[in-house]
Amino acid sequence: MAHPEKNMDDNVSASASLLATRLQALGPDRLRGIRRGLEKESLRVLPGGTLALTPHPLALGSALTHPRITTDFSESQLELITGVHASVPGMLDELAEIHQAVFLALQAEQPDERLWVSSMPSCLPADEQIPIGQYGHSNVGRAKTVYRMGLSHRYGRKMQTISGIHYNWSIPGATNDDYFGLIRNFRRQSFLLLWLFGASPAVCRSFVDGLPHGLQPMGNGTLQLPHATSLRMGRLGYQSDAQSRLAVSYNGLEGYGASLQAALTEPYPAYERIGLREADGSWKQLSTHLLQIENEFYGTIRPKRTIRTGERPLHALRERGVEYVEVRCMDLDPFETFGIGATTAHFLEVFLLHCLLADSPPDTPEEIAALGRNQHLTAARGREPGLTLERDGRDVKLVDWAAEIIEQCGPLARALDAVHGGTAHRDAVAAAQQALVDPASLPSARVLAHMQAEHGGEFVPFIDARSALARDAALARPLPDADAPARWAAQAAASLDEQRRIELAETLPFDTFLVDYLSAERLG
Repeated sequence: MAHPEKNMDDNVSASASLLATRLQALGPDRLRGIRRGLEKESLRVLPGGTLALTPHPLALGSALTHPRITTDFSESQLELITGVHASVPGMLDELAEIHQAVFLALQAEQPDERLWVSSMPSCLPADEQIPIGQYGHSNVGRAKTVYRMGLSHRYGRKMQTISGIHYNWSIPGATNDDYFGLIRNFRRQSFLLLWLFGASPAVCRSFVDGLPHGLQPMGNGTLQLPHATSLRMGRLGYQSDAQSRLAVSYNGLEGYGASLQAALTEPYPAYERIGLREADGSWKQLSTHLLQIENEFYGTIRPKRTIRTGERPLHALRERGVEYVEVRCMDLDPFETFGIGATTAHFLEVFLLHCLLADSPPDTPEEIAALGRNQHLTAARGREPGLTLERDGRDVKLVDWAAEIIEQCGPLARALDAVHGGTAHRDAVAAAQQALVDPASLPSARVLAHMQAEHGGEFVPFIDARSALARDAALARPLPDADAPARWAAQAAASLDEQRRIELAETLPFDTFLVDYLSAERLG
């Protein structure tokens, strides 16, 4: 009779051999051609952690048209967007420069404000007082605001203030099937990212006022779970009970597109009850479908394609294929000035390569349900000793599965270092291996430890202090060049001019624009 341990060892050995073969076939040129970029969300807050209710600062330009600085759900929630980069250091340098531009503008216009460095929000006012993003009077600008109004009706505004980092990644020569194989493996193994980099184990009591939550008190104004990694990615975070019923297939572009099309075109009873318009005729949401638009679909990772003006994202995917993947499960790290550090980014590079190259069998509805349970377990109890997850129909210890993945990442890290120089990828894998033996070093554990040691177990004072330190560190960092402030001011002015140009050129009535944009024919 075969021993389960021997079968497991044989499987691990076979996986390592397969990875080595596929890595060699990939070649250094394709590794060198990997591209990446970041989108980082942060709330604007006042000293003490209260939400800044001021409009998007004029000095930052137009939230509709600025290529690097916009807003996410709320006027109070900045989104900073890097360009596409050939290296991790180049990407992080640009992220730092964008932060500097923001802080310099805030210093001049709203000097008390800083950026909240946690994914879970600061002290929030009543839901209706959280300001929804405004994008001007053009049809596309109005549609963006109505979409956010729909989100507020469907999920509440507090949930939408949760912030994070999206990591965009591509490799030359990858096919649609390659990317969907990567996505399936990512979904299987993303528990490791929550465990290693989750940094939201606690939250201000204001976030859960009136909600069942199951959290434990820590200090007077704070709730937490002692072994949590990422409340943001758990049941209290960016979740949708309605969307959980979506049986989205990741076995290929055709099935994925069909799943999304159904959600975008079929009415959903709970959203029909909300209705489309207020009594005064103003819009409450874009549609009564399960998804108003593609961006409403939540997930730890999404296939993406750059869209053309006026094009629907699903149409772009169907017509021209997957261009890159968007990783959506990364918390802001309050111990990093800009929310993410080089070690984290380099590990992500290795991890994504692992997901691409490892064998990726088709998913099933049963596996998808198990992966959802794994995500919630890791988010709420990830550092609990002995915690088990579901894998191929059996229970496996989280740390054992994690160790296997990290071990397999070693040769991939060496290959990436060979084409980029240095040891950054190997160092990132080594840091992950060290975390396995020292889970107290994980960001989620450090957050709770610092809260307890320095701030009496209080979340808001701890993050407020870290936010002030991050602002000061960004402003103390040398600017990339003496012309940087003028360059950013010019870009802000140009974005405002572009918004005015779009508004002046508008001729189509908004209702007509919406009917056309939301039509099923536009989905491809």
